[in-house]
Amino acid sequence: MLNLRYDFNNLMAERVGDHGVTDAELKALSPKLEAAAVAVEQNPPGFRKLPYDIKHADEVDALASEIAERCDNFIVVGIGGSALGNIALHSALNHPEYNHLVRPPRRGPRLFVPDNVDPDRIAALLDAVDLDNTVFNVITKSGGTAETMSEFLVFREALVKKFGPEKAAEHLVITTDPEKGELREIVKKYGYTSLPIPPDVGGRWSVLSAVGLLSAAVTGIDIHALLKGAAEMDAVCKKSKKLWENPALTGAALHYLMDKAKGKNIQVMMPYSHALRDVADWFRQLWAESLGKRVNRAGKIVHCGQTPEKAVGATDQHSVMQLYIEGPFDKVVTFLTVDEFNTTVPIPHAFPEYEAVKYLGGHTMNELLNAEGRATELALTQSGKPNCAIRLKKVDERTVGALLYLLEMQTAYAGELYDINAYDQPGVELGKVNTYALMGRKGFEAKRWEVEQASKPNPKFVVAS
Repeated sequence: MLNLRYDFNNLMAERVGDHGVTDAELKALSPKLEAAAVAVEQNPPGFRKLPYDIKHADEVDALASEIAERCDNFIVVGIGGSALGNIALHSALNHPEYNHLVRPPRRGPRLFVPDNVDPDRIAALLDAVDLDNTVFNVITKSGGTAETMSEFLVFREALVKKFGPEKAAEHLVITTDPEKGELREIVKKYGYTSLPIPPDVGGRWSVLSAVGLLSAAVTGIDIHALLKGAAEMDAVCKKSKKLWENPALTGAALHYLMDKAKGKNIQVMMPYSHALRDVADWFRQLWAESLGKRVNRAGKIVHCGQTPEKAVGATDQHSVMQLYIEGPFDKVVTFLTVDEFNTTVPIPHAFPEYEAVKYLGGHTMNELLNAEGRATELALTQSGKPNCAIRLKKVDERTVGALLYLLEMQTAYAGELYDINAYDQPGVELGKVNTYALMGRKGFEAKRWEVEQASKPNPKFVVAS
C-alpha cells in the first residue's frame, strides 16, 4: 500500500458551500471523465514507460557511482524541465543542508543546479568550485536550448583552458536525444559520455528518466525505489477508471471543475514540508506548460488552463494567507503534508510565567508545523475557500516517486478533459524563436528585424529617474 492519501473533502460543496463541487456536477462530468481515462490508457504518453525501465536505471546507477568516486561537485546544466525535477528530488530526498556537510556523512558530490543564465550566478559558480573535482551534466533533448548550450560553451571553455580538449571531456556528461539534434552530433564527434532522453518524453515529464535520475543517483538517492513508487502509482491508476478510486483521475476532475464550473483559475500548491518545497516549483511547470493552451485539438481558441502558484507553510501564512482567506474567490489550494518527519525536534519548557510561551513547552516542532497546516486548511474552509491535501506518511524515495507520478497522471487526464494537447508548448517555442533572432542565429535574419521593430519602446511610456 502506498503511503499517500489525496483528501478532497474541502473541495466539496458540503464543506465550502457555493464555491465547492456538487455531486450533480461530478455526475454530469462522468462521460467526459471516462473518455479521458480511456484515452490515456489507449494512447499512453511516453512518461508512463519510465517507471519500468529498470535496465536504464541500472546503467544510470553504474555511471553515477563512477562519477561520485572521482568528483566532489556535480553541476546540472539545464533549464526548466531539465532542472526543476533534479532540484525537487534533491530537496526532497537529501539532507536539507546537503552541500554544507562534509563527505561523509554527505553521500556524494555537492550538487549545483543554476537553472538560469544570469551572468553573476554563472561566474560565481566557477569561482566556487575546483574544476579538478567537478563534473558537468549538460541536459537538453533538442540540443538547441539557448540557455543550456550557452552554459555548456562557458563551462567547456573553462575546462579546455585548464585541461586541454581531451581531458576536458572527462568532466562532461551529455543527456540528450538518442539520435537527433546537434548536441548528439557533438557527442559523436567529440566522444563525450552520454545518456539518452526518450524521444517521446518531453522535458517537464522527464524527471524519472536520465534527466532526473543521474543527479539523484550521484547524490546517493535510491533511484530504483523512486521508480518502484511511480510504478505502484501507475498500477493504482490502471486499476480503475472510476471517480474516488483513481486519485489522479479524481484530482483532474475536481480541478477541472474548479476552473470551468467554479471560476477558480489559480491553483496554489502549498507544502507544509521543507523537503517538498521544490516539488511545487516542478509542478508549476508541469501544470502550466501542459494545460495553458490557446487552442484545443479542434483548433478552436480556448485560452485554457489554471495558473499554478507556490506558497510554503508555515512561512507564507505570514505573507499571502491574508489574501487567500479574505481576498477574491479565484483560487484553489493544494496542500502537501507529511505525517512523520525524519527528525523530531522537542520544544523545551521555559518562561512558565508567560502564557504566550508556556503552552509550547513539551510539544515538538513536528506537532507545531502540522497544527499550523490543519489550522490553515480549516481557516480557508471556514471562509468558503476550496482546498485539498495530498498527505504523505513520510518523505522517502518510494513515496516521492508515487507523488510525482500522481501529479503527472493528473495532468495527463486534465489535458483530455480540456481537449488540448498536453505535450506541446507552442508559446514557449515562440519565445525561443525570438531569442534566436535577437542572438543572430542563422536563418532568423528576417525575424530579427521583425522582433526589433515590435519591441522598440515608445519613449513617452518610459519613466527614468
